[in-house]
Amino acid sequence: MSEQQQLSQHFDIQKIYLKDVSLETPNSPGIFTEQQWQPQSEVRLETGATPLAQDLFEVVLTVTVTSKLGERTAYLAEVQQAGIFTLRGFDDSQMGHMLHAFCPNVLFPFAREEIASLVGKSGFPPLLLNPINFDGLYLQRLQQQQAGTAGAAPATH
Repeated sequence: MSEQQQLSQHFDIQKIYLKDVSLETPNSPGIFTEQQWQPQSEVRLETGATPLAQDLFEVVLTVTVTSKLGERTAYLAEVQQAGIFTLRGFDDSQMGHMLHAFCPNVLFPFAREEIASLVGKSGFPPLLLNPINFDGLYLQRLQQQQAGTAGAAPATH
């Protein structure tokens, strides 16, 4: 990338906001009487980006945490943390990285805080989500897409 390209690139955070939040505790209050609190938790992440105007994008990071004791769901917490970002001067490959890795990295601390707050307010022990490598996830998704379009990867379920 030339120095001129770097100088013409522009990134700004316009707004960060909570788009949607959901909490379900389907087995309360009985789940609180369990002697052993050693849940199995699953964390799912999704990112999405929508153009709003020229150089203006909404990026939404959805974090879903399902925590179970055996077969019983203790809680399901989901947060859609969103932001509006100005992105100008990036080529297509850079834009994909910005929208699906860089911006989610900006949003994740806000989503993590909201998930922790929801879980704590619902009466469960604190949940601290580990940092996420969105760059690695984005590269992995690109590799899967390239393998899929080349027909080189067998379908797995």
